[in-house]
Amino acid sequence: MSVADDIRRRLGALAPLRMELVDESAKHAGHAGAAPGGNTHWNLTIVSAAFSGKPTVARHRMIYQALGELMQNPIHALAIRAHAPGETDA
Repeated sequence: MSVADDIRRRLGALAPLRMELVDESAKHAGHAGAAPGGNTHWNLTIVSAAFSGKPTVARHRMIYQALGELMQNPIHALAIRAHAPGETDA
């Protein structure tokens, strides 16, 4: 299973209505956290009813919890846009 597939599978616990996951590792080549094979720097947009009524910090914590140890290895950086249904930019 690829890292992207594993991320999507784990985030499935949040029942996303929409999820966009982009590996941006190539943009960070030579950076301290970048690995030769990529899979280290990600950009995530996720829409889930689980985020309704929750502040941004709580939403991010929910994502970190779902990803578990992936946040230590191989993920080095994760840009997150987490929205509840109907929110702007969702």
